[in-house]
Amino acid sequence: MALDRSLLQLPLRFIRLLAGLPAPLRFTLRERELTLWIPPPSLLPTLLLVRFHTPLQFTTLLDLTCVDYPDRSPRFQLVYQLLSYRFNLRLTLRTATDGSIPSATGCFPGANWLEREVWDLFGLPFLGHPDLRRILTDYGFSGHPLRKEFPLVGFEEVRYDDQRRRVVLEPLEFGQQYRHFALGLPWVRRPPSPSQFQ
Repeated sequence: MALDRSLLQLPLRFIRLLAGLPAPLRFTLRERELTLWIPPPSLLPTLLLVRFHTPLQFTTLLDLTCVDYPDRSPRFQLVYQLLSYRFNLRLTLRTATDGSIPSATGCFPGANWLEREVWDLFGLPFLGHPDLRRILTDYGFSGHPLRKEFPLVGFEEVRYDDQRRRVVLEPLEFGQQYRHFALGLPWVRRPPSPSQFQ
């Protein structure tokens, strides 16, 4: 019961600790997981606080991901998943941005690869990142594939050329016309049409 009471007191603790940061904060508590919405300027101070403050101790960054909402402003929402082993609690930090965001690699070294993945797939730059380069796509790749405006088939295809004995990058070409399928159910019998008997 004491852990549940401390879990309910966690938002109040955050309000007291983050009172000096310039921004409105929003909290939700559901299923023993606290979600905190913060503005981008407060991200790095909040990450430092939740990691190193003794009553919190969210020492592990589990995941960092991004969501693209093209019809919203700001367009991108970053989601940080943190874990406190000491108190067995999870914390989700959410922030929204259209531009660059400060890097969390100084606070959580494991954020290095996660921030590279977000930059590679969404195109969000992280200020102060030690090695921001592509991690999942090829170095010559143009665009960011998880943005909503990125075409479903991409711009180029990668294939192995037997004559050149190497991997080549070529503009994407569709070799066949679109097909029209009769999407009926195969076990439903339809009566024959009169045109079939002529």
